[in-house]
Amino acid sequence: MGSITLDRVVKRFGTTEVIPPLDLEIADGEFVVFVGPSGCGKSTLLRLIAGLEDMTSGRIVIADRDVSDAAPGDRGLAMVFQSYALYPHMTVAENIAFPLRMANVPAAAQKEKIARAAEVLNLGSYLDRRPGQLSGGQRQRVAIGRAIVREPAAFLFDEPLSNLDAALRVTMRQEITELHRKLATTMIYVTHDQVEAMTMADKIVVLNAGRIEQVGTPMELYDHPRNLFVAGFIGSPKMNLIDGAEAARHGAHTVGIRPEHLDTVAEGGWEGRVVMAEHLGSDTFARIETAEAGELTLRADGEIGLAHGDVVRVAPRAGRLHRFAQDGTAMPMA
Repeated sequence: MGSITLDRVVKRFGTTEVIPPLDLEIADGEFVVFVGPSGCGKSTLLRLIAGLEDMTSGRIVIADRDVSDAAPGDRGLAMVFQSYALYPHMTVAENIAFPLRMANVPAAAQKEKIARAAEVLNLGSYLDRRPGQLSGGQRQRVAIGRAIVREPAAFLFDEPLSNLDAALRVTMRQEITELHRKLATTMIYVTHDQVEAMTMADKIVVLNAGRIEQVGTPMELYDHPRNLFVAGFIGSPKMNLIDGAEAARHGAHTVGIRPEHLDTVAEGGWEGRVVMAEHLGSDTFARIETAEAGELTLRADGEIGLAHGDVVRVAPRAGRLHRFAQDGTAMPMA
């Protein structure tokens, strides 16, 4: 069992409370992503779970065992860091086997575990190579293999793809997601990239200043953000947020409309001028400056043919207008 429970967990550095009292339930086998802007507390929270940071107060339960005072090595977890932290003088096989040697696992059992991890990660033909002979993605897979052989209750990933180029990050996202399907082990993954969160997670935890803003599936957060922070953070391009008289007309302090839920129309809506148009083949992204609603981002079919300087009218699609009260909390959609 790899369930994880955080019960009123608090972390202070001196008088600064970086994690206010926080509760969270992670089910056995879930892929949970902690996401939020830099400094929101996501890595600190991961390190508290790992035991690399001491809690100020609260309780952490892993696999039905209270580990609040347990050392990192006694929590049954395996952590994969942003840095691969591989030993350059060791082969891939020796790097993967390192935690097994430290635990005095018999040689035959080591060989079996290395072979199994190599098969899962497609590293079989690289076992005799050294890290310097591998690509960044292959090195990250070796680091993951070193975690797999420990057979942990849960894996903890701390921004493991941030050192990779954009194309390789896409590939590794897919590989880690597939790894989760194969192992069916609890995984907690920290990232500042909401695209990674949306594409990988069973459940997303959105953090802001150490507080949980919302927990839910990717589409729950996308379709029903609890507040303005989540609405503005989840989604790429960002949700359009409109204040003032246009919001008041809908009985709200702020209204939001996602770029793909804006349509070009012949009449009604808001008139504006295209100040930028990006044509990406399948999609076109346009920034439109309007008098009533300010600058709006439109996501449309790639063949729409908008160009800089064009005057267009845009309107929100029926039933897709998000409404927010003065305190930022979500209201029923319009």
